[in-house]
Amino acid sequence: MEMLTSSFFWVTLAQIIMINIVLSGDNAVVIALASRSLPAKQQKQAILFGSFGAIILRIILTFFAVYLLGLPWLKIIGALLLFWIAVKMLVPEDEEEDLEAHDHLWGAIKTIIVADFVMSLDNVLGVAAAAKGNVVLLVLGLAISIPLIIYGSTLILKLMTRWPIIITLGGAILGWVAGEMMITDPVISGWVDGQAKWLHSVAPAFGALLVVGLGKWITTFRVPKEVAQQTA
Repeated sequence: MEMLTSSFFWVTLAQIIMINIVLSGDNAVVIALASRSLPAKQQKQAILFGSFGAIILRIILTFFAVYLLGLPWLKIIGALLLFWIAVKMLVPEDEEEDLEAHDHLWGAIKTIIVADFVMSLDNVLGVAAAAKGNVVLLVLGLAISIPLIIYGSTLILKLMTRWPIIITLGGAILGWVAGEMMITDPVISGWVDGQAKWLHSVAPAFGALLVVGLGKWITTFRVPKEVAQQTA
């Protein structure tokens, strides 16, 4: 109870919540992108289960953040995985695929959790630092952020339905995050900071353009192929 009466507790909790609000924007985009092709009922399920799964993974990851982020190649591998997820999300699904509804749902949930896990590699340090080793503050702050992420995902999903261009912008955001993540890997971060600081601006922008370009190219390539199959 003494903890609840201290100013440190409430100030630190507020810091953790603010950090989660700021850092959850790209996670909300992932959740909305991954669930956009599902029926309305399954969209809610994907958002709910995907968000909770992602938060649980983020809590676990935060406890090991300092050690994990010091491992060489981890961020590079994570960035490549995020590139792949971002491009895949921009490519329309093949409507002729014989997949059951629950396969689509669980596929969306898995995509949400994997993408959030990858992006969390780069942002959990802020939360861990703010908590100053206090597990109660850490878990409480992350738990409060759950409805924020879910609400943000639902709002973005509604906007995507009305303005499809937001899907492209969402893919660009993920590409930006991936490009930024890649150059902060311990293997190359020293060289980048010493010899190529310009990459801090160029790499994220290039990542965003790469994802959008590949997504558009694959979509353009698939459309004529599908038309040819339908007319054959």
